[in-house]
Amino acid sequence: MLKINRLIPAARDCTKLQPLIYPGLSGDRQRRPMSWQASVQSIAATQAGIFKTISESAPVECCQKYLLYVHEVSGLPWWASLVISTVAVRSVVTLPLAVYQQTILAKLENLKQELPAIAEELRHETNVAVKLFKWDERTAKAAFKATMKQQWNRLVVRDNCHPFKTTVLLWFQIPLWVSLSVSWRNLTYMLPVPDLAAQITYSELAVGGFGFIPNLTVPDASWIFPVALGVANLAIIELQLLSRTSGPRSRTQTVITNVFRVLSVVMVPIAASVPSCLALYWTTSSAYGLVQNLVLLSPRAKRLFKVPETSVEVKEPYKLIVTNLKTKLKLS
Repeated sequence: MLKINRLIPAARDCTKLQPLIYPGLSGDRQRRPMSWQASVQSIAATQAGIFKTISESAPVECCQKYLLYVHEVSGLPWWASLVISTVAVRSVVTLPLAVYQQTILAKLENLKQELPAIAEELRHETNVAVKLFKWDERTAKAAFKATMKQQWNRLVVRDNCHPFKTTVLLWFQIPLWVSLSVSWRNLTYMLPVPDLAAQITYSELAVGGFGFIPNLTVPDASWIFPVALGVANLAIIELQLLSRTSGPRSRTQTVITNVFRVLSVVMVPIAASVPSCLALYWTTSSAYGLVQNLVLLSPRAKRLFKVPETSVEVKEPYKLIVTNLKTKLKLS
């Protein structure tokens, strides 16, 4: 029996500088013309305005205590506890959120498969309603569109997969990345209070590095980690492009992709100008993100994390990436 009454309500509805002296620099050196690296260091050490607000905020305080706790409990040198604390945060917070995002996306994709049958039924009901209620073409189209939206919302509620939930990873990952970055900045510049504990931590960081970065409070002069950061970020972007199975990207998608490419390159000199503990943190985080994206491409990993299977899921994603990469290199 036709449910024309679903269409009637729809038809009716249609009618943010005060610089802190950089440790180890004399006043004379601070007054000389600033290079790009010195400029970035000065900005990083700034403790006024929005920098002060963020530096003294509760999330940053929490993250700073977490970093100190990991170092104290592990007993490892600072570079190792930095890596461990980063991997732990990514594994406990961002990885589950990434899996959740994949789950919502899969549910939404499966819901799309139900739409054709619903649309066909509503078209039939609309045709009947046009005859019964003498609707004009504009009213009929508006009623059909509004009712289809209602049916989509019903499916979304049924499977608990509102599209906004796909952005939850973004809302947690960016603030967490900023809070941890500012926490490492605080430890390096003895902030927010340069007490005895802060001075001890600074001294430990100054000898807590390894190899080419023995001092974690000064920039990485070798540029190894800054360059590695840029490579990792660019690899994440290209991985997402190479794993696509859909058609050509829109103009907006192309612009966004190019913006992220530029930001990845810009981050290289920035990472080479800030304390190496920051560059190490950023690189570790990005490397984890790259591995995470690679793992979550695997159908086997998706089933392990209970991500629903979809009709558009690639069975051999790594082969697809290699194939697309070869094609792209040939066209270059």
